[in-house]
Amino acid sequence: MIRVAAVGDVHLGERSAGSLRAGWAALADEADVFLVAGDLTRHGTAAEGRVAAGELASLGLPVIAVLGNHDHHGGAADVISAALVEAGVRVLEGNAEVVEVGGATLGVAGVKGFGGGFTGATGSEFGEQVMKDFIAYSRAESRRLDEALCSLRVAAKVVLTHYAPVTGTLVGERRELYPFLGSSYLEQVIDRHGALLAVHGHAHYGTEEGRTAGGVPVRNVAHHVIRRPYAVYSVDA
Repeated sequence: MIRVAAVGDVHLGERSAGSLRAGWAALADEADVFLVAGDLTRHGTAAEGRVAAGELASLGLPVIAVLGNHDHHGGAADVISAALVEAGVRVLEGNAEVVEVGGATLGVAGVKGFGGGFTGATGSEFGEQVMKDFIAYSRAESRRLDEALCSLRVAAKVVLTHYAPVTGTLVGERRELYPFLGSSYLEQVIDRHGALLAVHGHAHYGTEEGRTAGGVPVRNVAHHVIRRPYAVYSVDA
């Protein structure tokens, strides 16, 4: 059994240094790996990225993260990612990492994801070029997740995204916003590879627990939803 701690949408600003460390002090005792589901920053600036890196450094367990839409807002996503990596965080952008815990092995595949809508109400690559680009980008993100999962040679797989793969964890959000909060293209990939758990953020007014059509547990770990420094889930490995 591997204990997976997770949180998303901590939205750190330039003056947030030290604001999360106390809440994360027991992480190494309570979990085996820490997943961060994007939106580490407020405006996606390099300075905020450095603050996030400082908060996540030296926590005593593997830390794996994806970036979110806020982290891309300021045009410094590459700089933020580099700062996180320098602090020892494994940043996933359509790739995967393997974590060894005792005699167990866990594979974590991650991608930011994107919007696009869900089964029965998805957008299509038709009409104006901007609409074609929107859906093409969403499909490309799901393909990157598929490639990341394909690269894993372990039985126990967890998926980490920022955008939601199902509507179940969006309940509480305005339904008009669903197409901008996630995409079922991600869900299809998760089910195809038989992941044991999927975690995401982004939906601040959503619901913690959901499930894919294939029965994979999905958890919305946005800080506003879980209302604690992190949530811990157990995964058989």
